[in-house]
Amino acid sequence: MTNDGASSQPAASTESGRVTTKPRRALTALLSRDVTEPPDPAAQNAVPGFGGSPKLRLVVLSFLMLFVELALIRWLGANIVYLSYYSNFVLLGSFLGIGLGFLRAKSRVNLFPWAPLALALLVLFVLIFPVQISHTSGTQLIFFGALKTTGLPTWLTLPIIFLSVAAVMAMIGEGVARTFIQFKPLDAYRLDIVGSIVGITAFSVLSFLDAKPLAWGIVTAVALFALYGKRIGVIQVVALLSLAGMLTAQSFISRDLWSPYYRITVGGKTPANTIPILVNGIPHQSIIAAAKRPAIYYLPYREAVHNPLNNVLIVGAGTGNDVAGALREGAKHVDAVEIDPLIYKLGIKLNSDKPYKSPRVTVHVNDGRAFLSETSKKYDLILFALPDSLTLVAGQSSLRLESYLFTLEAMQAARAHLEPNGVFAMYNYYRTPWLKDRLANTLDVAYGHAPCASSVGSGGQELSVLTVSSNPAAVSCVQTWHRPANVLPPATDDHPFVYLQSNSIPGFYLLTLALILIASLLLVRTSSGPYRKMTRFADLFFMGTAFMLLETKSIVQFALLFGTTWFVNALVFAGVLVAVLAAVEVSRHVVIRRPNLMYGCLLAALVLAWAVPQESLLSLAIVPRFICAVLIAFTPIFLANLVFTQRFRDVGDSTVAFAANLLGAMVGGIIEYLSLITGYRFLLIVVAGLYGLAFLTGRRYLVAGAPAPVEISVAAKQGSTASAPA
Repeated sequence: MTNDGASSQPAASTESGRVTTKPRRALTALLSRDVTEPPDPAAQNAVPGFGGSPKLRLVVLSFLMLFVELALIRWLGANIVYLSYYSNFVLLGSFLGIGLGFLRAKSRVNLFPWAPLALALLVLFVLIFPVQISHTSGTQLIFFGALKTTGLPTWLTLPIIFLSVAAVMAMIGEGVARTFIQFKPLDAYRLDIVGSIVGITAFSVLSFLDAKPLAWGIVTAVALFALYGKRIGVIQVVALLSLAGMLTAQSFISRDLWSPYYRITVGGKTPANTIPILVNGIPHQSIIAAAKRPAIYYLPYREAVHNPLNNVLIVGAGTGNDVAGALREGAKHVDAVEIDPLIYKLGIKLNSDKPYKSPRVTVHVNDGRAFLSETSKKYDLILFALPDSLTLVAGQSSLRLESYLFTLEAMQAARAHLEPNGVFAMYNYYRTPWLKDRLANTLDVAYGHAPCASSVGSGGQELSVLTVSSNPAAVSCVQTWHRPANVLPPATDDHPFVYLQSNSIPGFYLLTLALILIASLLLVRTSSGPYRKMTRFADLFFMGTAFMLLETKSIVQFALLFGTTWFVNALVFAGVLVAVLAAVEVSRHVVIRRPNLMYGCLLAALVLAWAVPQESLLSLAIVPRFICAVLIAFTPIFLANLVFTQRFRDVGDSTVAFAANLLGAMVGGIIEYLSLITGYRFLLIVVAGLYGLAFLTGRRYLVAGAPAPVEISVAAKQGSTASAPA
């Protein structure tokens, strides 16, 4: 029988010049072409999709990278309790991952196709092992809302989360990097900034709409489907569908609602006819009829003798319990300030007293400190009602939403808004005597005499009420606060860490940061080789460190001046992006041949920012305050990025240069905790010193010469701001 050889050979076909067998085609269908097909040397960096438009692909990739990073920070913090206090834990994992992804831009093995699987596994792990992490047993720092720890041990969960976030972002970052290097550096960087702006805009819109995680998952899945195009494999499809399914279940099967700040759970009505409200998995408040509230909540009205209650201000109005109480006590008009719009809406719907529907009530969805700085109204009673937020302002800082409400300057601002016989009161479960004494001492300093101080309950469930007035005769104390032998000084706008018992970095923070640094050093070493290669890029290391601190200072400054709301935070991030884009555009057209001039201007801008205390701008009207704040905060950011892009024109080894800059950015995120010791203003001195070191170590590279390509460091795409460390 004749054998012509055809029947004895595996069936093969030619596709794009490559021979493929049936097993290979099956494997390709399963894993995707980007996994099974080795890079083509003739077109190593070619990418499909979007009608052959690499520019659009890079914009979408950059959009995806920032969007996923923001979503992970929000979602993980809401499902792993107290990660909301460790926001930069997730952020630093993102930094590390993006950096590793860019280091792999020319690697033979492409990890971008595995991003959906890694993301789905991370979501699955968190849903199976949600964790409530409590460090309230320590004496250095207080976290409100301590509950019994659930899930896996903290020492196991936190490393898994950090490494998983780094892995997800490394895979997405590699996808960005493989397209990024197809362009001239500044053209690529400009497209990347455009994508980042779209990303933060999209996430902000979803926040405004109170979108659930399903919306984030849909946006992510659609972007990935579009990016993979016809090269997608079965594993990617299954992973994306699984991701959508898990987030659908959490969004619709659970009773959770999602505000711009919290994952909110509304409990069923209890036998006591209260409706519990949980945020991020822990009790936050209970809706209860005003007539059934314990008498301690009405103590400020009893102590405010002969107070006409013509105008009452309630900060932390929540679901309306305190507003209903003020109306019940005869308040003629109430200004109710609540930062979370969804909690306010729940009060409209669920509070049986219907306080928010009263014509005597005006609601302000705003930050309490911002409201005080914007109004000129005087009040007979100002009440700070249980304003503990359970969350941080942003990933780059240790600032909580309510931090600027409890500083000495905040108490003085409240006093300035009282009528001559007006009364100020605040109450909360302060959990520990030293915190109650610290706040009482703050009132003592602000008003010149000791406040009233009453408590009910015991241990961590002790509710304390502090009441005071500029006119001591306007208050009749049930019990007066007595200064203990040792009392902490008031928190200030520069050091607003009221829950920190001493000006130090708590031990559990130090341990966490040390482990992050060690992991970063090991992973970067694995990717880039010996560290001695980085010595010529020491200036880039210092630039990365400095810029992270500079960005943090800008965020907290705007939080003080305009409120700790999510909208202000988003505007600051967008402003940073605009400043970065402006610096890139300048560097695309201008070669600055005098590095002394650039660094001199940057130093002058830093000196100006240090010389003008941020709280001094609060006395200005809103428009001039905004103008001054923008000039003071964003001038150094622009100049820092100008120094950064000019330096990169002559970088020869982009991988090593990036590694140095990445390590600097990681160290900057860690050094930010120095503010717990020194306050935020001192960070500007550290920034100036770091840029001074960058000048000394890199001045010889910034000399006159022909323009060279700018090597863009991935650390330039830092986190939720997508900005360049400079």
